[in-house]
Amino acid sequence: MVDIKGAVFLCTRADSIYNNLIFYLLSHNKKRDIILYGYSTNLQKKREIEMKYNVFELGIMVAIISFLGFIVENVWLAITKGYINNRNMNAPFLLGYGLLAVFLFFVLGTPNDPVRWGLLKKIQSRRIQYLVYFICSFVAVCIGEIILGTVVERLCNIEYWNYSNIPMHITKYTSVPTSIGFAGMITFFMGKCFTPLMNWICQMDSTWLRALSAMLMMIMILDFFYSFYHMIASKDFYLRWKIEISGLKKYRLKRL
Repeated sequence: MVDIKGAVFLCTRADSIYNNLIFYLLSHNKKRDIILYGYSTNLQKKREIEMKYNVFELGIMVAIISFLGFIVENVWLAITKGYINNRNMNAPFLLGYGLLAVFLFFVLGTPNDPVRWGLLKKIQSRRIQYLVYFICSFVAVCIGEIILGTVVERLCNIEYWNYSNIPMHITKYTSVPTSIGFAGMITFFMGKCFTPLMNWICQMDSTWLRALSAMLMMIMILDFFYSFYHMIASKDFYLRWKIEISGLKKYRLKRL
């Protein structure tokens, strides 16, 4: 039996439409106010977990994190190189950041709300949960950077970045210090910011949310493929703009 705002639907486990009805109701219920009675199948439980957030809500989160990734990389460039640029994209989104965060959400959940089948769910201490999440994020960053850097080098004949001058580097595409930094930011964001942001996103008007999410995802995906097509064809970086930050350059020169 399913009760939605006073409307009651009766279903039996023998009904062939039972699981599909549950999935439909969960996916179309904006305020998550469904009450389920009776026994649950494994399929139903799995779908309840998967539908905690729908694809449009997660799409907005991917865009937010991708934009934050664009900001983080340019702040790093500004501090270390004295300039900012388009990061090989037309739009201010680095899709890899958003996809990595959502991947970690599906695999691990968040430090405060781990997925039911994951290792974190068995850990009682909140501090240990954060530590394990940090370690998993560290490993994911290392693997992701090595794969992305190697693939880009093979396809475009360019070094996407090079950490060879950083102590404790693991290949030229990742290092212990940089991965610790990224893992720390990921763990903090997933522990303190992800759920509040998702709660805010879920309060948006569903029509506007779907339209905005679809538009942002289309922009990010098309931009990603267009930019990498240009890099593969030209065998060079896709540099559209670059802004020198003279104040930082002068400060570094004075210190040198």
